[in-house]
Formats: sequence, structure tokens, C-alpha cells
Amino acid sequence: MMSRFAILFLGTAVDRLVGDPDWLWRRVPHPVVLFGWVIDRLDQILNRPRLEESARWRNGVIAAGLLVGGALLAGLLLSTVFASLGLLGGLFEALVLAVFLAQKSLVDHVRAVERALGEKGLESGRRAVAMIVGRDPEALDEAGICRAAIESLAENASDGVVAPFLWYLVLGLPGLLAYKAINTADSMIGHLNDRYRAFGWASAKLDDGMNWPAARLTALLIALAAGIHHRRMAEVRAALATARRDAPLHRSPNAGWPEAAMAAALGLSLGGPRRYGNLEVEAPMLNPEGRRWAGPADIAAAIGVFRTAANLLLAFAALLFIAAAL
Repeated sequence: MMSRFAILFLGTAVDRLVGDPDWLWRRVPHPVVLFGWVIDRLDQILNRPRLEESARWRNGVIAAGLLVGGALLAGLLLSTVFASLGLLGGLFEALVLAVFLAQKSLVDHVRAVERALGEKGLESGRRAVAMIVGRDPEALDEAGICRAAIESLAENASDGVVAPFLWYLVLGLPGLLAYKAINTADSMIGHLNDRYRAFGWASAKLDDGMNWPAARLTALLIALAAGIHHRRMAEVRAALATARRDAPLHRSPNAGWPEAAMAAALGLSLGGPRRYGNLEVEAPMLNPEGRRWAGPADIAAAIGVFRTAANLLLAFAALLFIAAAL
């Protein structure tokens, strides 16, 4: 059986090169879709409209517990099966890990915004960015579209790459599946509206806790990537200082860290007011001394920083693999 470090390196490399092939997920459901089905069923059964808020809160805790417990059990069963298959099982486990990482797919989605803006103009850019952010695209000009795409790239670098990497490193497949189950639940029911404020509370808090280390590690990786790109340690210190200063201003306890570090790395000011449908949200600016104007070239630069940060993560996995082998 391959070591966990070998599987970590191989799975991360496969995701970097292959990503999520559309031809496969058009034929079989992605595992995240299965998580979504389970969460939807729990929502229908445990979050009925007639329930009092206290009952919804209690049922939300139960739902989060069932999700985590079920994911841990599924991961343990898969690990046991793969371990019994020797080298072949290790390859299967690496493929499962690759499915839950999002390096290539994240770049592909953000690159689509850059190309749409650069080649087809504002309306095409709005349609492309609407695929990756929840804010109202009709309220965005070119700079707003670019900032939204860069913010999404930075936040999802943590949620979609670093966090699953870390949880697999710490707990193997059980940790990976538990993280993805809770992260999916947070995106589906972790909302502050009347239906989910109580029921989704436990899932949202668990997601915050599970993302806490990854968000800060992602900020560090982005800062190191900025230093590599500019070949100056001053860039690393500046990005980390900006993240420490501005991240606590963000409404999320985690998203501000990679977003503020990316803002400093690019010399941009991210965040600020945005619109979600008819709702206006007054959000603080991250790296407010940076420039507000942004164009497709800034998206390309952000992708470059992200790729370098992902390379650092892959190099870390390779070092662990080599150290374990020696």
C-alpha cells in the first residue's frame, strides 16, 4: 500500500494536470452531488417550516453530526478497501483525492472570465463571472468583474485546494470526506435567512472551524508566491501584514485571509460594497491603499500567483513523500 504522503503527492499532481473532466461527470454524478442529495434530504426531514427555532437549531446540530459521522464512516470504509488492494488501492485513493481538489477547475473557471472580457466584452464577462460568484453581475463594470473573479479565486484557493489537502494530510480519506460534506452543507444551508439561520448554524460553524487553518496557510502560500514573482522578500512581508491587518474586517472569519493577501500581492484593493439581487452589502475594502481599477491582465496575474502557490503545496507534498521514503 502506498504511504499517505505518496497518495497526497500523486492526487495533487493528477488534479493539477487533469482537473474535473466534463465527459466523466456528465455520465456519473460527482461525489459532491451525492453530498448535496443527502443534505437536501436532511433539510426536508429535519427543517420543516412548522418547527420552532429552537427545534430547528437542535435538528441542525443533529444533521451536521450525521453528515460528519457518515462521511467519516464512508472514508474509513473506502480506506480499508483500498488498503486491501495494495498498490492499485493506493492509485484509486489518489484519484479520489484528486476528485475533491480544485486546482485546474478553479483556474479554468477564472480564466474563462478573463477571456470573456478580453475577447467578447462586458456582457460576456458578466455572464462568465456569474458562474463563479453570487453577486448581481449586472451591477458590475469591468473592474468589478475582475475584482469579483480574483476574490473568488483567492477564497476558493483555500476552500477548494488547501483545506481538502490539509484534511487529507491529517486524517486521510475520512478527514477529506468529512470536510467536503460540511463545506457542501455550509454552501447549501449555512445562510442567515429565516429558513436556515437556526438549522444551518452548526454546519456553518463547523465549516468555519475546519477552514480556519487552511485560510491562514493559503494567505502564507499567496504571500510566498508574491515574493517569488517579484523576487523580493518585502512582498512576502507586505502581503502577510495586509492579511493580518485586513482579514478581521471581513464578514467571514476565514475568507479575508487569502483575499487580503491576494490584494496585496497584486497591488489591488479588493472587497468593498456589492449587490446580491436586491440586497446591498456594505463590505470593507481589503488593502484599501491599492488601486480599485482592475482589468483582464490582473486576473491573469492572480492566476499566476495562485499557480505558484499551488506549486508550493505540491512541492510540500513531494518533500513529505521523499522524507517518508528515506
